[in-house]
Amino acid sequence: QGQLVESGGGLVQAGGSLRLSCAGSGRSFSRDAMGWFRQAPGKEREFVATISAAGGSVTHYADSVKGRFTISRDDDKNTLYLQMDSLKPEDTAIYYCAADFTTAQKMTFKPAHDYWGQGTQVTVSS
Repeated sequence: QGQLVESGGGLVQAGGSLRLSCAGSGRSFSRDAMGWFRQAPGKEREFVATISAAGGSVTHYADSVKGRFTISRDDDKNTLYLQMDSLKPEDTAIYYCAADFTTAQKMTFKPAHDYWGQGTQVTVSS
């Protein structure tokens, strides 16, 4: 049984930065694509960024975060990261990490994934 636990969320002013972490336990996630998704109040959960398995040579980003967010992974630490820079109030949401035995590209549109974290709140004030 694997688990994912996010951390690093918080309150930040517009233009600021945050780094989210997603620690895996119970099993190695090195063979899984992993990703970040978010859900704002009153909206459906949406794809933010995904990264391929085994080192993460392939990444995908939503247009809304491209150039501001960077996804990365450290398989030795079984941990996924999301560096968020130039944050905007519209980035306010609960951020979830996920893992799935699929490709990073398919993970951007699949409706469900094998593993989910519990989420971490990110609030950006104007």
